[in-house]
This record gives sequence, structure tokens and C-alpha cells, in this order.
Amino acid sequence: MIRPALDASAISEAVRHGETTVAEVADAFLERIEALEPDVHAFASFKPLQVRLQASLNEGRGLLAGVPVGIKDILDSADHPTQFFSPIYADHQPSRDAHVVTLLRQAGALIMGKTHTTEFAYMRTGPTRNPHDLERTPGSSSAGSAAGMAADFFAVALGTQTAGSLLKPAAYCGLFAFKPSFGLVSLEGVKPLAPSFDTVGWYGRSVRDLGLVARVLIPGFELPEAPRRPLHLGFCRTPRWDQVQPEVAEALEHAVEQLRHAGHQVSELKLPDEFAGVFDDHLIINDCEGARSLAKEFEQHRSLLSPSILAMFDRAAATTWDQETAAKARLAALAPRLNERCQPFDAILAPNCAMLAPLAVDSAENTGPSDFIKFWGAFGWPQVNIPLPRAEGLLPIGLQMIGRFRTDGALLRVAERVAAELLTDRGH
Repeated sequence: MIRPALDASAISEAVRHGETTVAEVADAFLERIEALEPDVHAFASFKPLQVRLQASLNEGRGLLAGVPVGIKDILDSADHPTQFFSPIYADHQPSRDAHVVTLLRQAGALIMGKTHTTEFAYMRTGPTRNPHDLERTPGSSSAGSAAGMAADFFAVALGTQTAGSLLKPAAYCGLFAFKPSFGLVSLEGVKPLAPSFDTVGWYGRSVRDLGLVARVLIPGFELPEAPRRPLHLGFCRTPRWDQVQPEVAEALEHAVEQLRHAGHQVSELKLPDEFAGVFDDHLIINDCEGARSLAKEFEQHRSLLSPSILAMFDRAAATTWDQETAAKARLAALAPRLNERCQPFDAILAPNCAMLAPLAVDSAENTGPSDFIKFWGAFGWPQVNIPLPRAEGLLPIGLQMIGRFRTDGALLRVAERVAAELLTDRGH
């Protein structure tokens, strides 16, 4: 009998080897959804009959044979509406799948439905709740995918990230997550927000699942041999470390000490003062590009846009072309300097979120800062979340791991080593 808590690698192996059927996998996950979805509200569109029809036609082949997958509702799908959590697009039905959804189907995946997002993957949150504590937010725009993963509704889920929309929900919901290097994954069929940063990423139950999905969604992707020597890791507290809650800081520092105790070298990585401007430059670019991406909606349906979207337009209108150009130039100038400082390390360790998941009543327009995530995303570097071990009943905390640009495979291999050291007693 398939258990919904199994990782995607185990499910696909069981299906391919005839140990279970795709229909049995579908039934196990549908039963879980039926029991918990009324409280979690992960789905923007969910059609059990459609899932069962897919299962009956699925041949049980491919890297993701029979693996249930959730799709964030800013990615087009031919068998579900794509509504962007906006009344402007109520019941909007695309005629075809986004490129990445097609790749998932070709790999044998079972599409379970569309998951709730924030309005246009920006700020205004949907009805989704955190399965670890239903009074708390599951995070920002990939919230439905993250909450559905945490509730065992599917074994893999797609999200996107422009600032912190993938890694923040991973931290709040206790998940493995991977945001690839900018430009590696096709954005065809994905609603844009800030094209300089928009990236499709995904959640999994293990680091090996993150690599498995990478092989499906990044044609030609290769995972190198894992380094057998002790790792050399950089621990970057990142500008604004003073904003990190004591409980989060303590958990991160304890993880660093665990890795040192296991024989790995972890060195402090301190960045020059000019890197403190990365946060503001990211915001400038995000606002200006977001205003251009949603110009049609702003002109035709302004009254249906949230206050946070309208505030983004106000900030963009107050930003000159030269100011936006200067922000992009500063990031471009800092990129080689950051690369040089990170060159000695196998990967960088950093905070993911500064805080524990806040109460949902406080987060309709703010799910907590994404500063520690967007700092690295501003340079397009690959990012992984590792959920840290926590005592029963405590809210999740995430450790962010970062690799240099287009070292995605190497980062995943290092993340496997780190996860093995930190999570051995959790069964991952």
C-alpha cells in the first residue's frame, strides 16, 4: 500500500517495478486530500474524477511514473483553469499546458490540480493555511503548493520565485525546495511578474527528489559525482542578520556546529557594505518590471486589483528609467565580486526566513520578509531549502543553501551531504 508520505523517487520506483499501480497511488492521495483539504485549502482547482481518469490512462513509465504533482496556479494547464488568484481571470481556461507541465506529463506524473497562489504571485494571500498550525500562514505565493506538500496531498509540487515565493513557504512548511539558476527552466505558459528574477522551482520530500525533477524539467541536466572529501562551506549571515528571530538564529547556528562536528569546514563569509544595497535594488527592479507585466490589468481592471498591487504601481511610477537602469547596473557590477568571494566554497549556508511562520490573521498582505532569499536570487544563483530538525510541536525552520550561478547539480549533491548530516534521525 502506497503511503502519501513517501518521496517521489520511491513512488516512481514502486510503480515501474509493478509493486503498485498508478490507480492505487491516486486513491491513496485522494483519500488524504478528502480528509484534510477542507482545513488546509491548498487547491484553487481540484477534480478527483479527472485525477482518476489520468491514472487509468497512465502507463506507469518515466522518471515520475505515477507521482502525484501539484501545480501553482500561475502556470497554464489545459484541464484546469488558471486564475492567478484574481477576479479578473475567474474561470480563465488556457488551451494548452505550460511547457513544464507538459514535461511532467511526459515523464509519467499525475497532475492532482492547481494550487493556490497570491494575486499574480505578488502579495495578497489566498485562503491556504499551514498544516503545521492552521492559524499560521504557509508563506507567500507558492503557498498552496507548499501547504499541499506538508499535508501529503502530492509528492512533488511546482512553484515559482521572484523574491521569496518558493523558499519562504518551504521554510514555514518544513519542506525541501529547489530554485534553479535563472534561465534554466522554461517559463513558457507562466504568468510573468518580474522577468529579471522569475524562476520555476519545486518542492520535494528529499534532496534526491529535487534532483529527479531537475532531470525532467531541465533537459540535459546532469548530477555530478558527490564529493567524498569533507565539505568546505561558507556561512553568510547576510546583511540584516539583526532582523533574525533568536529562535531561528539559534537553530541555524546549531546546524553549523553539527556540520563542523561531522568533520566539515564551515567558514564565516562576510560581505562588504555595498552588498547591503542589493535588497533595495531588487525591489526597484521588481516594482518596475511588475508594473510593466501587469499594465494591461491595471489599465482595464484597476478596481479589481489589490492595494498591494496598486502600491507597486505607485512606487514604479515614482521610479525613473535611470534609477531602474542604475539598480540593474549595480547588481551586474556586484555579481563577479560575489562569485569571487564564494569561489572557495562548495556551497553557501545562509538564513532562509528571519522569522517563524506568522499568524495568518496578520499576513493578508505580508507573510514576513523575503530579504535573505531575494538577496541571492537577485544574482540568479541556485537555492535549496533544507528543513532543520525540530522537536514535536515546534514550527519549522529552514536552512538556505546557495550555489554559484549554473552550479545547480553540484549544489544538489552538496545539499544531499548536508541533509544526511543534519536529518539522519528524521528518516530522510
